[in-house]
Amino acid sequence: MSIATKNNIINKIGKGQTEIIMPTANHLLIKIQGKCNTNGNKKSAITIVDSGLCESKSHVLAEKLDTLLKDENGEMQDPGLYIEDFKRDLIGGLAFIARGNHWITCATDVLGVKSLWYSTEDGFAVASEKKYLEMTGYYNIEKVDPRSTLSYDTEEGTLHTYSNYELKPSVEPATKQPEEIIEQLYRLLGESVSRCLPPSRIGILFSGGVDSTLVSMLCKKYSKQDICCYVAGLENEIQAPDVQHARKIANKLELPLKVIEVSLEETEEILKKIVPLIETTSVPMVGVALPTYIAARAAKEDRINVLFTGSGADEMFGGYNRHKKATDLNNECLKDTLNIHVEDTYRDGLIASELELDLRSPFLNRHVAEYALGIPATLKLNEKGNKMILRQVAERAGIPAEFALRNKKAAQYGSKFDRAIEKLAKRAGYKNKTDYLKNMEKNYKPKLGVLFSSGKDCHFAMYKMEEAGYPIKCLITVKSKNPDSYMFHTPNINMASLQSEAMGIPLIEQETAGEKEVELDDLKKAIEKAKKEYGIEGVITGALYSTYQKERIEGICSELGMHVYSPLWHMDQEEEMHKLLEGKFHFLFSSIAAYGLSSKWLGKEITKKEIDELVKLNDKIGLNVAGEGGEFESFVLDCPLYSKRIEIKKSTIIDIDEYTARLNIEDAILVQKDRTQRE
Repeated sequence: MSIATKNNIINKIGKGQTEIIMPTANHLLIKIQGKCNTNGNKKSAITIVDSGLCESKSHVLAEKLDTLLKDENGEMQDPGLYIEDFKRDLIGGLAFIARGNHWITCATDVLGVKSLWYSTEDGFAVASEKKYLEMTGYYNIEKVDPRSTLSYDTEEGTLHTYSNYELKPSVEPATKQPEEIIEQLYRLLGESVSRCLPPSRIGILFSGGVDSTLVSMLCKKYSKQDICCYVAGLENEIQAPDVQHARKIANKLELPLKVIEVSLEETEEILKKIVPLIETTSVPMVGVALPTYIAARAAKEDRINVLFTGSGADEMFGGYNRHKKATDLNNECLKDTLNIHVEDTYRDGLIASELELDLRSPFLNRHVAEYALGIPATLKLNEKGNKMILRQVAERAGIPAEFALRNKKAAQYGSKFDRAIEKLAKRAGYKNKTDYLKNMEKNYKPKLGVLFSSGKDCHFAMYKMEEAGYPIKCLITVKSKNPDSYMFHTPNINMASLQSEAMGIPLIEQETAGEKEVELDDLKKAIEKAKKEYGIEGVITGALYSTYQKERIEGICSELGMHVYSPLWHMDQEEEMHKLLEGKFHFLFSSIAAYGLSSKWLGKEITKKEIDELVKLNDKIGLNVAGEGGEFESFVLDCPLYSKRIEIKKSTIIDIDEYTARLNIEDAILVQKDRTQRE
């Protein structure tokens, strides 16, 4: 049994014939092409994906799953047949992937607080976000139904679906008096909050409504750590209603509050980011996403990692206007609760994942949900208003009636961000808000920096990202004084400035002594500088298979709230070399360090002949064709990114031993390309 986290999943789950791809630091995608036999990986693996658990720690669930899925001989059995009890007992939000023998099994919690998406095109692929399947070339994509479990048989190439899981409204509330229901609901919510609490500071998405106010009061009661509430609104002469009420309530209840008000111009910049992030141009969805993202971002800037929400209360307690017209309110509440994963929790999860936050929703605890859905409809909606039983629970928690009974506008209206979208759409000349948001979806690409070493891989990765429309703002080079650095390419790194000039892209240079692990601090300084000076939102790496470098880069960027893009990750090494030549990349070897290579390889441009020889060495002694094992380093002379090519005027070969040598470039200049080189 093993546990895979976001940053160690490649090592822990095993490769074999299952390709595991992580396009960025924060997301998981597992791809199985066609039929394959996974018996080569004898150890089963339980992968906990994006878990913000209310009940158990990830390792506890992984151990429980591992035991459940094995037969008496310790072999993985058809998992879908044995998951029902596990899912029924699960209280919090969870998505998991289990792998062993020839079965790949995936499922989420019954409410779908966490999400998985899959495709059966050319085998089977599953990802934590839909966009990452799309980026990998899949089109027929479906969401894993929270009430189902999927099991893919890698030997037969067949997918089995098991749909035996239900959310069952409790019958208990119908037998109780209102006062007893209030007490029980208060207890269940308190237990849910207690289960969610981390041993660190927490934040609460706060709007001044009864849901978030109740969650805040329960967090204040049960948390041993400091709490802080966050509310966001449009900056205006007349303050947004949510901001006004949040200030008033927080002051009365002595809740720490941080108010974030953003201008119309800043709202537009944020829209460019969140519209593609949440994978929709729905005006209401975007309108709610704006205050959520802005408040959550402020919490992250305050070094808060766990954020509480009141999500789920409207669905369970009849809080929407449409509920007033329902002929069977509790049936409508059940349907809304079962469908909350389609838009609301998925949207919020995307935002939380982007910001590296753990989002926790006490109302979406299964015990709370089943009890709430069994409460008589007349206690939820009557002549006094909606969500009445919940408002009484709020009063039981010490919230004054004037706040507990206040009806608030939907988040997009209470924050005034719906009005902001309307103004921006008109200002940009669009007839309606939807068309304006659709334009945002098409056009936004985050600004990126490139971890630049002067070699072929970082050039090729940058080229692929630029071809995909991403703006490249700067190159980031770490100049190590240690020629044997584990992290950084050192041969001819002083020539990076000439390559920067050839591309017309600014270069940030950072020196390091090259001490193992300590050199990561210098890399972090360089990335921070690039973020400050050029506003980059992510970095590009040329990583192919080196988890050592990739995981450390991802760890740094995770701390800085940035994405890592590794477009070459797990590309076939021979394929990469040929694609470089096809793409008119001109490069030479600047160092060699492997049996089978000698100094004769240095200083001459690599052609198909050399690649064929590398392939033969791979067949004979296992040499990595692309040099991913450190067998050689490269230096790029020209490529489609260059406006001028590099011409080496003077160089020296330094032999270290029979199979180790370096090319020292002492003088080089930029020269104009001829017409054929420019085409």
